[in-house]
Amino acid sequence: MISLRNVSKYYRVRGGTHAVFEDISLDIQRGEKVGILGRNGAGKSTLIRLISGSESPSRGSIERTMSVSWPLALTSAFQGSLTGVDNIHFIARVYGVDAGEIIPYVQSFSELGYYLDEPVKSYSSGMRARLAFALSMAVEFECFLIDEVISVGDARFHDRCAHELFERRGDRAMVIVSHEPHFIQKHCDRVCVLVDGRLVKFDNADLALAFYEESIRLARTDAA
Repeated sequence: MISLRNVSKYYRVRGGTHAVFEDISLDIQRGEKVGILGRNGAGKSTLIRLISGSESPSRGSIERTMSVSWPLALTSAFQGSLTGVDNIHFIARVYGVDAGEIIPYVQSFSELGYYLDEPVKSYSSGMRARLAFALSMAVEFECFLIDEVISVGDARFHDRCAHELFERRGDRAMVIVSHEPHFIQKHCDRVCVLVDGRLVKFDNADLALAFYEESIRLARTDAA
């Protein structure tokens, strides 16, 4: 299980601090698919980084009793001066897996060919994303974190990613954050909406989507 208890996150800004969200509590069970909807800037990516452990909450606690992935297709952790293969070795050491066992899978799935022996700083953004997604699938996590819709590569590669994640690993827990309601509705058992610094939880996806759409309408009205 992943358990968030009264989690708040603040960032220092000019003139004081900015509260991204406050007093968020959420439990994610094994095998459960939890969707988090929110407009751009609502704090979705910040929340997924806190769940992953790459950032710490300003207040509150996060307990993890299952292994949790980094946000899928995250590329910022790569060392640009190292080759793709060197980065695979680095990630393997961090997560305690045998690099020799996962390199063939990453080579095959990423379709990067000889570029795996080139420095990652020479990769295009799409190539980096391919490497990151392939590495995410090579390490067997119990919970996968998905930041926005999976859109790595062309349509064929996109379909391979969806099959690998949602079909072959359909028994894993997932936390999916997005501003795209239909993607959330398709893949999630339970939906929350992140709005105005608070997390509103729903057991019914239709109610969550209606609430989300109304929050967007009100935000547009206030901005007009």
